[in-house]
Amino acid sequence: MLNWANQFNICCLLDNNNYPDLHHRFETLLAADALQSLEVNAGNAFSALEQFYASCQDWLFGHLAYDLKNETAPGLRSDNPDGTGFPDMFFFQPRVVMQLQNNQVHIGGIHFSAADALAIYQDCLRMPVDVVAPAAPRLTPLQARLDHTQYIHAVKGLQAHILRGDCYEVNFCRENFMEDACVYPPALFTQLNALSPAPFAAYYRLNDRYLISSSPERYLQKTGSTVISQPIKGTSRKDPDPVLDQQLQDALRNNPKERAENIMVVDLVRNDLSHTAVRGSVTVKELCGIYSFAQVHQMISTVAAEIAPGTPLTAILKHTFPMGSMTGAPKIRVMQLIEEYEQSRRGLYSGAVGYITPEGDFDFNVVIRSMIYNASRRYLSFQTGSAITFYSNPQLEWEECLLKAAAMVKLLE
Repeated sequence: MLNWANQFNICCLLDNNNYPDLHHRFETLLAADALQSLEVNAGNAFSALEQFYASCQDWLFGHLAYDLKNETAPGLRSDNPDGTGFPDMFFFQPRVVMQLQNNQVHIGGIHFSAADALAIYQDCLRMPVDVVAPAAPRLTPLQARLDHTQYIHAVKGLQAHILRGDCYEVNFCRENFMEDACVYPPALFTQLNALSPAPFAAYYRLNDRYLISSSPERYLQKTGSTVISQPIKGTSRKDPDPVLDQQLQDALRNNPKERAENIMVVDLVRNDLSHTAVRGSVTVKELCGIYSFAQVHQMISTVAAEIAPGTPLTAILKHTFPMGSMTGAPKIRVMQLIEEYEQSRRGLYSGAVGYITPEGDFDFNVVIRSMIYNASRRYLSFQTGSAITFYSNPQLEWEECLLKAAAMVKLLE
C-alpha cells in the first residue's frame, strides 16, 4: 500500500499497528491522489475548512499545524525559524480511499465502480512487498537549536515564570535537525514503524514535504455526537527485565509530579471541550492510566463530551487546538512563553494529522515522535519535549527529551 501510494504527490497512510484500543475504527487507512485541496495559513483557516468540507461532503485527509494557534487567540505569533515548510493547514479530497480491517481491504472513492476498485487492487499487488530505498541515504551530523546548557537555562527561566504565577505548566520542546540530508521517506517510515510501532503512526506526503510519525497519542476523535480526547502526560523508560519493568510502571503510576502534570492537562481539556459540549456532559472516562509502547511507558487519560446539536466540526477543533498536552496551562500565556523560549517554529510538529469522514466524524493524532523532511531543502527535523512545572528537575527533563528521541536517533545513526 505504501509503495503504491507514494507514487502520488499527495497521500496519507494511517496505521494503528494492531495496538489494542476500543476506539480504533481501522487497522490501516490510506488516502491517495488529491481531487481538490485546501491550503491556508492562520487567519481564517477554520472557516475555510468548514466551507471546503461543505463543498466536498466526502472524505478529507490532512493536517493542522501547531501555528494555527495564531488564529485561536489574539496576540499570538510565530517568529522562530522554520526549516520544514508545511502550511498551517492542508486538507485534500482523495481520489482513492483504502480501509484495511480484519484481513479485508475496502477500496473506494467518489463515483467509484467495482472495476475501478479492482484495477487499483491489482496495481497494489504488482508493487514490491518491501520498501527499498533507490539509493543509500546521505545523513549529515545531527544538530540542535538548544544544547544542554541552553536547555537547562531555558527550563530555569520557565520555572521563574511559574514561581511568579504566570503559568502552572509549560510543554517545552527542542529541535534536532540535519541539513543537506538525503533520505527516502517511505523507507524511513518503514524502519521507524518497525523499530517503534505506535497506534497513531502516519506517513504523510505533501509534494516535497513528508511526515514520518510513530505517534502514540490521539488528539481528538468524533463519533456521532461523542468526542474523546486522550492526552498523554507522564513518561517512563522500559526495561527488558519484567520485574523491573513492572516496577517502572508502578513508579510512573504513583509519581506525584507525573500525576499532577496529567491532571492539570485533563482539566485544560475538560475546559476546552466544554465550549462546544452539552452542558454537564464532559466526563473523565479514565484518569492517569498506564500504557506501554515499544520504547516507553506513558500515562494517558481519556476525556469525553457530548457535542451540542448543530455544532460545526471546525468549532470543536478550533476550541481545543492546539491540544493541551503540547501547550500547558493557562493555555494562551504558555503559548506566548513557548514562542519566547523555544528556538524553532513548531510547524507540523505538535499539530495533528488525520481524517474527516463524509458523515462529519473525525480522528486526529498528535504529531510527536515524528520526523519531518523537506526534500527540496534537504532538511530533516524532529523535536521532543516535556512538561515543565515548578517541581521539575531540569536535568531529568533533558533526559526525558533524549528518551523520547531515542528511536529516531537510533534510526538515523
